[in-house]
Amino acid sequence: MNRKKLLIFALVAALVFLFFWFDLQRFLTLEALKGNRQALAEFHAGHGFLMVAGFMAFYIVQTALSLPGAAILSLAAGAIFGAAMGTLYAVIAATIGATLAFLVTRYLLRDMVMAKFGPKLEGLNRELEQRGLNYLLFLRLVPLFPFFLINLAAGLTRLPLRTFFIGTLVGIIPGGFVYCNAGASLATITSLRGIASPRVLGSFALLGFFALVPAIYSRMKPRKESES
Repeated sequence: MNRKKLLIFALVAALVFLFFWFDLQRFLTLEALKGNRQALAEFHAGHGFLMVAGFMAFYIVQTALSLPGAAILSLAAGAIFGAAMGTLYAVIAATIGATLAFLVTRYLLRDMVMAKFGPKLEGLNRELEQRGLNYLLFLRLVPLFPFFLINLAAGLTRLPLRTFFIGTLVGIIPGGFVYCNAGASLATITSLRGIASPRVLGSFALLGFFALVPAIYSRMKPRKESES
């Protein structure tokens, strides 16, 4: 690992360490958000652009470093900016942060992982290169896979950056809207678990299945042609 990569790795590690050292996670709880909502709304009323820029910058850093608190930040977006604009700001910030995490992982770790597990990952890489967008949409839409883990895992593959960016941007809109819409009615929320009902999760799973249909069809088509 050259000096430039070491510096980036050290910076990322230092930021993550400081986050937990100062226990900044205590500000990313439902109770803290409810307690500070009025102050945040008043600051937004007087400093609109600064509030939007600061919120998005914080969300980008949180996502890029794979830190906890994404759900609370999405709720905060809805509580401060409203459901529609909150979704817009949260989705853009989360996509940028995820892309940075993707790039850092690819830049720092991919060569090392590929040198050790390259032959085993070749099949996965080939699928992602050919049908990566469909698979990524499925992973983003179905809330069974941790958001940060997808960012890191995708960075270890040959998935094109453009595909990752578009798949993430489109795939997180439904979930982002659910949380931002809930944040707009923050007073009625008692726990994070109650936000995504089984019906909502089922809808996401159905969307994820539809995203996979083109990939499934493209895999089955050669078999049908060979049989015929």
